[in-house]
Amino acid sequence: MDAAHKKVNGNNESETGDGEKRGRRGSMYLEEETSNKSEVISCIFSIKEEVGALARALRLFEEKGINLTHIESRPSRTNQDQYEFFINVDLSCSQALDDVIDGLRKQISGPVHELSRSKEKDTVPWFPNDIQDLDRFANQILSYGSELDADHPGFTDPVYRMRRKEFADIAYNYRHGQPIPRVEYTEDERITWSKVFQELKTLYPTHACREHNRVFPLLEKYCGYRPDNIPQLEDVSHFLQSCTGFRLRPVAGLLSSRDFLAGLAFRVFHSTQYIRHGSRPTYTPEPDVCHELLGHVPLFADSNFAQFSQEIGLASLGAPDEYIEKLATVYWFTVEFGLCKQGSEIKAYGAGLLSSFGELQYCLTDKPKLQPFDPNKTSLQKYPITEYQPIYFVAESFEDAKEKVRKFAATIPRPFTVRYNPYTQSIEVLDNTKRLRNLADSISSEMGKLCEALQKFQ
Repeated sequence: MDAAHKKVNGNNESETGDGEKRGRRGSMYLEEETSNKSEVISCIFSIKEEVGALARALRLFEEKGINLTHIESRPSRTNQDQYEFFINVDLSCSQALDDVIDGLRKQISGPVHELSRSKEKDTVPWFPNDIQDLDRFANQILSYGSELDADHPGFTDPVYRMRRKEFADIAYNYRHGQPIPRVEYTEDERITWSKVFQELKTLYPTHACREHNRVFPLLEKYCGYRPDNIPQLEDVSHFLQSCTGFRLRPVAGLLSSRDFLAGLAFRVFHSTQYIRHGSRPTYTPEPDVCHELLGHVPLFADSNFAQFSQEIGLASLGAPDEYIEKLATVYWFTVEFGLCKQGSEIKAYGAGLLSSFGELQYCLTDKPKLQPFDPNKTSLQKYPITEYQPIYFVAESFEDAKEKVRKFAATIPRPFTVRYNPYTQSIEVLDNTKRLRNLADSISSEMGKLCEALQKFQ
């Protein structure tokens, strides 16, 4: 759940106005640093898929005594015979890195993009200002395609791994504003979905919160939620936009906490499109389409819950790393594993519960410990990720939880306040009198409409 660094892809050259930086090495892009720990320089380079190619490239770094602090790879979007490599090195190695980059260019005969990073001691971490800025980090995921852990149910299944890569490529090539590509799910995938769907649906009437149960029939009616059909993200996204303005965006895997929460600030939910392995339909080691569509989507169609989720996202923008960790923990115990009071009963609203047949039953027994939701305490609670939660936090209501998150957000040390402008789909930083005046005018207009409506009720 740690916040990870961000990067931009090679097609984002227009996003920097620093022509001098761009021209120094041909292809360079200025990027704000998001880590409070150490200054780094990041690079992207592509090499052909051939034996020894990566070893030869890495040897250049070894010869110059450069220690790589991070390296990851993924198939090239533009050339099927190449792989792209993303690396981090300490800023102290910048002089030696010049020689390595020149050596890489000669060896691979291709582009080497340096993502230059500059950092002042108290620099506010970069955050997206416009909804299209989500393109900048949507592919900065913690795993990609067929890269599965050895204990993953699909690790030894080459067909499943290839299928996962197909879904990853869809997400990797997606850009904001495009329709989400439709997927023809296989018969085996539909069987897996059917088992999960039918088991969970039997529990929803007694275990899920009323908001979830109110929306679920609408998803069946308008979005193709059926035992024999896996809904398409594009259809579900249109439905959510018509309800609360939330939308889905395909993602190839897990994002860092900072990046994922930033999406919520724009009412964008990064959703996987692949499905868990058929050998274990009741278990998935990472979010899959069952988790997203059955657990998350119904609540994002509820206005109070949607606003609550966005409040968490807005609180994350520009927050220091330690507060991102706290917000991610609050998210874990609410949006993922939250319980709430409804009348004299306690119901589940967390997606991790609503998409898990076993834990949905377990969470409402006397086995786990229940505590009232308090962001100050909840944000410090440790939790397991591979077993049922020993502790759950119970909210009085979504409205109450939203107000508590607002108060918690006010304690985050950042020199500004932000608000989301739904008309421009952008973040407004409230750091000068003009912007505050514009906000006051907007509030005044809304208050006028409220007073007019109240008078008509008298």
